[in-house]
Amino acid sequence: MDKAPWHPDRLAARLPFLAARARLTAATRAFFTGRGYTEVETPALVEAPGAEVHIRAFATRYDAHLGAGASRPLWLRTSPELAIKRLLAGGAGPVFELARVWRNGEQSARHAPEFTMLEWYRPGLSFEGLMEEAEAFLRTVCPHVVEHDGVRTDLRQPFERLTMADAFARHCNGLDILATEGDAARLHEAAARAGFPPRPDESWEDLFFRLLLERIEPAIGRDRATFLTHWPAPQAALARRDPADPRAALRFELFAAGLELANAFDELTDPGEQRVRFHEANEDRRRITGDPGWDIDEDFIAALAHGLPPTAGIALGFDRLAMLAAGARSIDDVLWLPMA
Repeated sequence: MDKAPWHPDRLAARLPFLAARARLTAATRAFFTGRGYTEVETPALVEAPGAEVHIRAFATRYDAHLGAGASRPLWLRTSPELAIKRLLAGGAGPVFELARVWRNGEQSARHAPEFTMLEWYRPGLSFEGLMEEAEAFLRTVCPHVVEHDGVRTDLRQPFERLTMADAFARHCNGLDILATEGDAARLHEAAARAGFPPRPDESWEDLFFRLLLERIEPAIGRDRATFLTHWPAPQAALARRDPADPRAALRFELFAAGLELANAFDELTDPGEQRVRFHEANEDRRRITGDPGWDIDEDFIAALAHGLPPTAGIALGFDRLAMLAAGARSIDDVLWLPMA
């Protein structure tokens, strides 16, 4: 029988990685407070856990006690994003959070069902400015060269900025992903012409992600870190559309040493458009997963209606960053008590 994660032998093997994680945590707080950010703590129990269609949440329930309101369903958050944006609408200014979050069913060398998400938001910061700040952050808190699973990235090299349109053209034989505009038939035709026969039952989203995972992600964020930017608009439920090309949204993901580290938006501030996108995400969730999900977060819509300042924000998987900073092979190495 395997030893439990708390067993002295297993804990001793993780202690060097955990010490590196502690140094990373301290360096992260110093970086953001030094730039005028305030650290916040937002609720883990929420009425709507997030917006991503494919992320499964942990359900729970509040049972009223001693007259303390009505019983109601609640969820463990999959991200602190919706809560933090409420604070921005209230005037909190630049903020960051090292947030404990939960995603059901996710467990591998790179995933844990309970993990830490670093999110930061600065009102007035541009999409380009957020990339510059993320680049500065990684250079400040990580070794010059990071490695995972045999892939080495030199963080001193300028980070690549690659649009999704250019990535598909480069790595999928010229496929024009934005021209398919979320239409499965168009993408099937384009993929077939490019030499990637679609499966008969693949939706636009399924085929998009298959090509992304099989052709693009293995080719980026290797010798140097990569920002994969300007995602197709259907893949950015909380981001503004690109004014120069509304088929794309102002979203980027950050890759280093072959790992996806972060997901970022130039934040959507229009409450009407946000309501439509929440509704579309709920319908997609029911259709794709069969999960009834949760109601639209009306309090978040109210916060947008009150006024969310123009803001760029980012969610970074802190445990994955700790893996790179510590030289760990598995996410369990940087968790004090990983799931047994």
